[in-house]
Amino acid sequence: MRLSGRGVRCVRGGREVFSGLDFEARSGEAVAVTGRNGAGKTSLLRLIAGLLTMADGSIELEGGEAELTLPEQAHYLGHRDALKPALSVMENLCFWRDFLGGAAFDAECLAAVGLDHALRLPAAYLSAGQRRRLSIARLLAVRRPIWLLDEPTSALDAAGQSLFATLMGDHLSRGGLIVAATHAPLGLAARELRIGGTA
Repeated sequence: MRLSGRGVRCVRGGREVFSGLDFEARSGEAVAVTGRNGAGKTSLLRLIAGLLTMADGSIELEGGEAELTLPEQAHYLGHRDALKPALSVMENLCFWRDFLGGAAFDAECLAAVGLDHALRLPAAYLSAGQRRRLSIARLLAVRRPIWLLDEPTSALDAAGQSLFATLMGDHLSRGGLIVAATHAPLGLAARELRIGGTA
C-alpha cells in the first residue's frame, strides 16, 4: 500500500497555508510531519482524511480496498478527543465501533489502553490522559490501515507514550501506515516530512 501526494496546495480562509507539497508513505512506515505552529501540519492530515478540499494537487492511495475511498480506509485522530462526557467509557467506544463498523471486542481494546477498570465510568470523569487513551482505543476497535494522528501523544504520561508507541509499532507490523503531525518524538522510527510556510 502506498499513500502519496503530489503538488498539494492548501488554502484556508483565503490564505495559502502551503503549496507544492509532495509526500509518500508506504505500508509498515510512519511519517512524522513537523514544522512550526501554523505551518499546516493539521491541515495536511485533514486533507488526507477528506475533511478539507485541496486547492491544487492530488492525494492517492495505491493498494488499498478498491471499493472504498481513502477516507473510508483511514482513521483521523485529532488533537481534540471526540467523546460524549455523559456516556461511559464503554458506551463511547461502542458508539464509535457501531458508527464506523468495527468488530465487537470493546473490552479487549480498552484493556489494551489500560482503561478496562473504568468501563462504566462517565467520560466526564476521565483525566486528559485517560480521554486520550479512550480515543486511541477507537483505532483498535475499528481496524483501518491508515492512521492520521494529530499530536497523538499530547496529554499522555511517559507510560502512556510507551504504550502507544507499542500499539503504533503493532499497527505498522501488520502492514498499516501512519502519518502523524507532531512536535514530540513518536517513540518509534519515523521518516520526517517538514512543512514550512508562514500561515
